[in-house]
Amino acid sequence: MVTAINPVGPGGQPTKYAVAISTTGASTPGLATFVDFSGDTVLITASIGVDPYYLAVSSDGTTGYTLNRDTTVNSFDISPALLSTQVLQTTLLSGANPVSILPQGLHTYIAEPGRSAVADLAGSPPKLNQEFGPVSNPTYVVGVTNAPRVYTLGSDSSGHGQAYTLETTTDTIDQTPITIGSNPVYGVMTADGKRVFTMNKGDGTVSVINAQTNLLDTVPSTGKSFIPVGTNPLWADLVPTRNELVVANAGNGTSPGSVSIISIPLCSVTTVTGNQNSGCDPTNPVDATGFGTVLATVPVGVNPVMVAVLQDGTRAYVANAGDPTLPCAAVAVAGQSTVCSVSVINLTTNTVTATITSLPDAACAAAKPAVLCGRPNWIAATTGTPTGKVYVTSGDSNNMSVIRTDIDAIDTIVPLQGKGVAVRVTAP
Repeated sequence: MVTAINPVGPGGQPTKYAVAISTTGASTPGLATFVDFSGDTVLITASIGVDPYYLAVSSDGTTGYTLNRDTTVNSFDISPALLSTQVLQTTLLSGANPVSILPQGLHTYIAEPGRSAVADLAGSPPKLNQEFGPVSNPTYVVGVTNAPRVYTLGSDSSGHGQAYTLETTTDTIDQTPITIGSNPVYGVMTADGKRVFTMNKGDGTVSVINAQTNLLDTVPSTGKSFIPVGTNPLWADLVPTRNELVVANAGNGTSPGSVSIISIPLCSVTTVTGNQNSGCDPTNPVDATGFGTVLATVPVGVNPVMVAVLQDGTRAYVANAGDPTLPCAAVAVAGQSTVCSVSVINLTTNTVTATITSLPDAACAAAKPAVLCGRPNWIAATTGTPTGKVYVTSGDSNNMSVIRTDIDAIDTIVPLQGKGVAVRVTAP
């Protein structure tokens, strides 16, 4: 008698996707492409609005949203069975000129500098519920799902930064903004909703808001409400396992930029000793000693535009777009070409351990082994077992590059059928 024994292999990869959008032209429909994490295969490509330029994904990874040049907002299920006819469309009010979108549970908030307002959409398809305003030059809405309040970043006519509080439980806005650093362009909120960090491009700082008290936080390491970083900070990602914030500083756009790595722990039952108070209220914790300390400033490539962190806390990946006035090349020639790349930062040693350079689209597609394609404009990272992956789109390439995190090298090139605009992952 022979008894078959099923082989026992490694655990299956979780079901998750990379969602990329691409543009086919200024007056033609864009495309949404879903890529399977485990096999790097294109599962579906659906048509979306004309010339999409911004992508957001709900925190549970089930719904995607795009802003399109034809003044529409698309929403769609993230499913390999999606059809183009199932992509929902919403039209905003005239002159909105939206720049970012935040799905936040029952509400979706869109910053509309053209109307000096924030649109509040609800339902399916999302419909305009109301507009909050006036909001001076809104650039970004910062928040997480189920947070009791989120913040709209803007600036007055002199560039002074402002954060307007949106109370999500009452669906109202506080018309007296919190004063933050100059020209805020991006922000992140911690997963527990307790702290907000804004990237102030105009003065090279990160402002800190205590979202529990709805006041500026006095940072223990500086005694001020901000943390000095590098020149032109414009993006950031949180590292929850290390209680750190990783900030991309663009620099002057033609010389190497940098990444600031900041310690941001709050007090806890295990870190009471040495903190500001003798106890720690878990519902309203204060900053731990060392909160706001810049642990390292790491030089990276020319013109970093975005950073994505593996949520296991091991590495950060920085998209360096290079000098925008020069074409990308593997080796820079002064005045003729620039290096476009992805820098890999080890978050234990805070050093660059690999640099992945790019080639123009035609050369990239033909290269063996695969190399980074074009000028990076968006990057998204996801942890996995035995390897995570990092997805990179480029505005001058029809290909999306996929980096394997076990070797920190390009593993696959995924065709998008249009020029890359942005990519998000359904799970970090």
